[in-house]
Amino acid sequence: MKSRFIITFIALAVLKTASAQPDTGKVYLFSYFKNNGKDGLHLAYSYNGYRFTALKNDSSFLVPVLSKDSLMRDPCIIRGADNKFHMVWTVSWNDRGIGYASSTDLIHWSEQQYIPVMADEPLARNCWAPEITYDAKKKQYMIYWATTIEGKYPADTAVERGYNHRMYYVTTKDFKKFSKTKLLYDQGFNVIDATIVPDGGKFIMFLKDETRTPPQKNIRVATSTKLTEGFSFPSSPITGNYWAEGPTATKIGEQWVVYFDKYRDHKYGAVASKDLVSWEDISDKLRMPAGIRHGTVFIITRQEFAKLQQGLQQ
Repeated sequence: MKSRFIITFIALAVLKTASAQPDTGKVYLFSYFKNNGKDGLHLAYSYNGYRFTALKNDSSFLVPVLSKDSLMRDPCIIRGADNKFHMVWTVSWNDRGIGYASSTDLIHWSEQQYIPVMADEPLARNCWAPEITYDAKKKQYMIYWATTIEGKYPADTAVERGYNHRMYYVTTKDFKKFSKTKLLYDQGFNVIDATIVPDGGKFIMFLKDETRTPPQKNIRVATSTKLTEGFSFPSSPITGNYWAEGPTATKIGEQWVVYFDKYRDHKYGAVASKDLVSWEDISDKLRMPAGIRHGTVFIITRQEFAKLQQGLQQ
């Protein structure tokens, strides 16, 4: 009996090891918000990109102070060319600006800055889910977001309060001076939650088709050789028979992994692909903090993570 027990134990251990995702040698961080975004920025970490654990006992790293609503929804963090962490976020459901702050260690943040990106559009109803992508060739950042401008595109006021979004953008080199706002993406449908990542000589945009009738509510892919223009008509959906939003993407080994919020199901999902054409649902591999909402994934080194952990203990 004892020998059978040992053999069974070893077999189970081998199976568990084989099914576990490999340690990549990096640390994946995930920025996110909870509930309505009133308490601000949350961070989680993972050594393999699949199992995330909340940092700081899942308490806030930064409490929002901007706009009348003082929200910090959809926090997007990237590492800049200056080695700082730059963050933008949604400050309100119906404001014409977004929030910005920076940090060198993810613990201590600069003064929060309101960027009035749609101030010149008096009929702009909102600025949702801003993101940042760095253009290494032009040595500048592009900030982009979804806005509905009342009356600009046909909308059914009886459906989702008449929203009909398109993606807009500004560029900046220093987060102090910004270009004029321009249209980034319009392929004739309601689009939100775009996120863009560089891939060799092109840029990949993951976006949400927000069409309500007939319902889409899925994630699709578009590409361009330029960051600020030329993105293609989107692919067919890469997500399944559920409503998804807030995509964020990274490479794990040879695979692209796209995380997203299954917001009707109150849980996170993910799909993976090696060629950006054939996608596999890997949601069953994910372990995310309870209550996690729309955020972004980014990578730091083991040494940086050690400093972050040390800083949180002080």
